[in-house]
Amino acid sequence: MMPDYEYALNYVLWGRWDDLFTLMLRTKDDMLGKKIQLFLHAYYYSSKQNEIMNTHDDLLFYIDHAMESAPVQTMKV
Repeated sequence: MMPDYEYALNYVLWGRWDDLFTLMLRTKDDMLGKKIQLFLHAYYYSSKQNEIMNTHDDLLFYIDHAMESAPVQTMKV
């Protein structure tokens, strides 16, 4: 089972905004949900390219930070 951060990274990299929105609603990480919300709002409603890029970068930086901080899950055999 992949953590929410890996799903978020996958959805952002592949431009799967509907799946990203669904993840925003289901994640237990409030900060991740807020970063996704800010990005999607800027993407759909902002006319400023700079704002879209800043929220996109903020989301990616948060995902990167969270993935480094999260405990590593291993499969038990």
